[in-house]
Amino acid sequence: MNVLDLVRADLRDFAGYRSARSDRLEGDIWLNANESPWANLADGDSCLRRYPDPQPARLRQSLADLYGCLPQQLLAGRGSDEGIDLLLRALCRPGGDAIVITTPTFGMYAVCARLHGVRILDVPLLENAPGYVCDFAAVAAMAEQQAAKIVFLCSPGNPGGNLLPMDEIAALTTRLRNRALVVVDEAYVEFSGTCSAVTLLDAHQNIVILRTLSKAHALAAARVGCVIGNAELIAVLQRCQAPYPLSVPSVEAALSGLSPAARGHTDERIALAIEERARMQASLMANPGIRRVFPSRGNFLLIRCNDAKSVSERLLAEGIVVRDLRAIPGLEDALRISIGTREQNDRVLAALGETVRRSEVAA
Repeated sequence: MNVLDLVRADLRDFAGYRSARSDRLEGDIWLNANESPWANLADGDSCLRRYPDPQPARLRQSLADLYGCLPQQLLAGRGSDEGIDLLLRALCRPGGDAIVITTPTFGMYAVCARLHGVRILDVPLLENAPGYVCDFAAVAAMAEQQAAKIVFLCSPGNPGGNLLPMDEIAALTTRLRNRALVVVDEAYVEFSGTCSAVTLLDAHQNIVILRTLSKAHALAAARVGCVIGNAELIAVLQRCQAPYPLSVPSVEAALSGLSPAARGHTDERIALAIEERARMQASLMANPGIRRVFPSRGNFLLIRCNDAKSVSERLLAEGIVVRDLRAIPGLEDALRISIGTREQNDRVLAALGETVRRSEVAA
């Protein structure tokens, strides 16, 4: 079975929209895209009056070099979110297909599925002493029994910070080879100190990896991410993508941010974040107002509090904004705290210490 058999039957020969930049044409007078012949006064050296290349070759090559794949195995787009949307659009029939997720997890899998009219099957992560773990046998059984088209795995997990074992991912992908696509979202993998599931590409047609420049590379506003997978599947996704997904300023920012000097700087900041994560985890675990600090391989920590509402309000009173997760089932007592600079983290710890002191006085 070819991975293209998982694509919606009505889209397998879908040509998509051919934009004015789809064909590699040469010329010095460009009159094929109804663009303005005059520049906007706000334009600098970017030639913003012209539509951009749908898949800039330099960016695609830079991302492929970064992630260890071939350019044709990679589709650049607007963060990981567009990749999730494209996968659902290309593989799942509205009202007829399903995906598997493992909650608590990144909310966009379910949001996109709902927008596309796709059923959502949940195999919740198991919480034990080391943290959250995935029941891979249950995930596989659910996908098989319900004929799911996509399994979404988040590693490191968001918000739990849990890392999924690579051998388990490989075994799941093998088991679902003729049934489903396994998507591994690695938005935070740079902070994990482990290898990427991109290493599984050669052996498995039905695996896809999502990567982003938003987190470790500090380019969240540029909105650049990518889908990595089988080259034939990537070509299908590109035909389902909007004509001009990447703006010229975003591409320029990404290329600059992937220069050797910038990558060296990024590596230094990743190391600092990992150090601060360990320091924050130890300090938070010593706080009597916090019942549990989950071990994390991302750039954040998930905590369970005795009184999450009071903790959140106290942090806000100090001008510190964290992610309030209390509306999520199973996380009614939880907050997620991103790792900041040492100074920012010290302010968090001081505010939490004040929260404990006030609760003791009130008691």
